[in-house]
Amino acid sequence: MGSLTGKYAVWVVGWLMTGAVMANDTTLLGAVKNGELDTVQQLIEDGTDVNVSSLDGSSALLLATRDNHIAIAQALIEAGANVNQKNLIRDSPYLLAGARGHNEILAFALAHGADLKSTNRYGGTALIPACERGHVETVRLLIAAGVDLNHVNRLGWTCLMEAIVLSDGGPAHQHIVTQLIEAGADLNLPDNEGMTPLQQAQKRGQHVTAQLLREAGAN
Repeated sequence: MGSLTGKYAVWVVGWLMTGAVMANDTTLLGAVKNGELDTVQQLIEDGTDVNVSSLDGSSALLLATRDNHIAIAQALIEAGANVNQKNLIRDSPYLLAGARGHNEILAFALAHGADLKSTNRYGGTALIPACERGHVETVRLLIAAGVDLNHVNRLGWTCLMEAIVLSDGGPAHQHIVTQLIEAGADLNLPDNEGMTPLQQAQKRGQHVTAQLLREAGAN
């Protein structure tokens, strides 16, 4: 019984400490969620931990990135917020900025230690969802930063494959395919079914994309 009481006491102390931390943290997280730049800046000046996170592991910077609060994200990053800090579903500010096409925040992250090899819950780099979602300028930024063009995610797809398989083959994705070709992506890496990007484009009736690939020497 004494042992149980001791464990309970430790749990209570831990709970109280966690509660105190969360109460303090909520101030910054709440200010970020509400887009209150002045409050965020004051909290930073007061020494608040900029890498504090909510119960799901989302940092203040991740919340700012999610809602594209550019000035707040910049203030947090300049104050030392970790651009690679992941939440429970493996989103980080850097990865989320790439996936959502939040280019100003992405540029800040790239300039402040973004891990180009970090991957999301699907095992993909920031470049893969950017290609999938047709974020032309985001793709340009990530290619210029040096993200691996031939990384394969858990679905067996590269960024080029996702720009085809998960797209409508329209102008934005055609532009992205062109960027990947010009950057030197491997045009013939097959997916898990053994199909190449060209074969997938042909299967989906993406005639312009297929032509771009053929002209670049794809098989």
